[in-house]
Amino acid sequence: MKKIYLLFLGLLSIMTACQEPEYVLPTADRQGITSLTAIFTSGPFADKEIVKYAITDATADKYVIPIPWFYPEDSEDETTPYMTAVRVQAELAPNCTIEPGLTVLDLTQDNYFVYTNAQGEKREICITGERTKSSKCELLSFSLLEPAVSGVIDKSTNVISLISADDLSSCLADITLSPHATITPDPRVEALNYNDEVTFTVVAHNGVDKQEYVVKKTIPEKIPYGFNAPLEELFSLDATAGASIPWNTTNAPTLGVVGGQLVVCMGDGTTPLYFNQETGSKGGTINLGSAQAGCVTSDEGGHLLICNKVDAGGQCNIFVTSSVKDAPQPFYTFTNNTGLPTGAKMKVIGDVTKDAVIILTNDGIDGVTTSSVFTRIVVTNGEIKTPEVVDISSTGLAWGSAPVNSTSVVPASTNVTEGYFLSYYDKNILTYLNGNNQIAAQLANSSGNSWAQNQNCLDTKKFNNAHYLAMLLVSHFPMWGVGPQLYLYDITSKGSLGNDVFTSPALTFKADALKWYQQGESKTASGDVLIAPSTNGFKIYVYYYDNNSATIGGFAADCIQK
Repeated sequence: MKKIYLLFLGLLSIMTACQEPEYVLPTADRQGITSLTAIFTSGPFADKEIVKYAITDATADKYVIPIPWFYPEDSEDETTPYMTAVRVQAELAPNCTIEPGLTVLDLTQDNYFVYTNAQGEKREICITGERTKSSKCELLSFSLLEPAVSGVIDKSTNVISLISADDLSSCLADITLSPHATITPDPRVEALNYNDEVTFTVVAHNGVDKQEYVVKKTIPEKIPYGFNAPLEELFSLDATAGASIPWNTTNAPTLGVVGGQLVVCMGDGTTPLYFNQETGSKGGTINLGSAQAGCVTSDEGGHLLICNKVDAGGQCNIFVTSSVKDAPQPFYTFTNNTGLPTGAKMKVIGDVTKDAVIILTNDGIDGVTTSSVFTRIVVTNGEIKTPEVVDISSTGLAWGSAPVNSTSVVPASTNVTEGYFLSYYDKNILTYLNGNNQIAAQLANSSGNSWAQNQNCLDTKKFNNAHYLAMLLVSHFPMWGVGPQLYLYDITSKGSLGNDVFTSPALTFKADALKWYQQGESKTASGDVLIAPSTNGFKIYVYYYDNNSATIGGFAADCIQK
């Protein structure tokens, strides 16, 4: 039945591809033109959206599309060379038209058209463009270098708290600003006295918009549990055009965070890349040292873990580092005696220098066998216990090869008696196993798109007295309009694990309409999701990567008492 359904959809996509309807989308009846979208026609971002200009004045006769000064926004690449040939699309209400039809326009000139509304009334309109400098003026991150202190930013008050008992009388700082914004005074070059309050002014690239921030040595109050909802989007990038990550069939991405950087490992033997965890701005490649990067992950204590991929009988080497610039150090080495490969996915909860549980999923082998085992490493009071192979074949659960048909087994907490979570294609059932390795709860994917989704990307972390599980639904078929989706569950009380993945009482946050950037074909439905609590305990981050959809992004929230 599934093959027939897929064949029908394939034929349907071919039939519809032969039609060439006008670009008209239904919008609110009160306004004929609701937006104008500008698209590159040349260069490295050809066919990518530059900007979508929302129109608020229904009576306007002239529409000036604001083109960003730089693209990507955090780059130094000016948009001037592209202004004379920009594809423009209009979003119109039903029965409204623009003549002649919109095509490629020179946005340095005035372009005139006749607009006809739904009542048949006509008027002349003008569409042009103007390069605009950014109005963003945020101080996104702030941390002292010596002593190392990460600032806690309260966006509601623009107060940055430095939690420290040290002398902060003369310190330099590392900061992240909105792209092309400036700060006065500049804490990166001027050592300041943070024993007293310091006020900074951040000015946007346009030179007009600005905000003041106050840095003070204090400890803000927390809410008693969880985070201040909702999670707010940090960035959403085209992984290929925006993040310069090649898009191919070998991609098996895994994610980690360390020292304010989001680390992306493609699992193909290349050195992992790192990006600013607040903005997504690319920094470079990490110092890999002698480690081999089959996969990465990160714990709750500011440590990045790196592991090699290893076949049966091979030596599994786990390395750890606290900085993208420092060479990773050996953490633990053991022989993989499971008879199955491992090292494509590794997950951890806790702090590997204190108490933690590390899980390496053992994958199936195409045409040979499925897998029902995973390798567990427990750390107690900083002591690494001997790895254990956990066999759950008695449950009937079994998965295939990495990265698409395998799973991510994730620990529910640092206490192994609290069990594990896993999910894999094509059952797409989120399963909770209790400490006795018995199925205690299962949440089905009740969507009609389940056949086109791969929900094998999971992660767990503890944050502000709550335990959370993140799940990413990777798209198998982005070219058929199925995009990635992100869900976050509060798993502190296992009794809340009811209903399905979309309606469970445990569901805390969802982003079921994530932007994706590749819709032409299907390559490898691989991906990863990561929960990354800040080391100071005041902020929670959730990151995702969908290879098929060529999208990478992140969300964040704090737990500061407002």
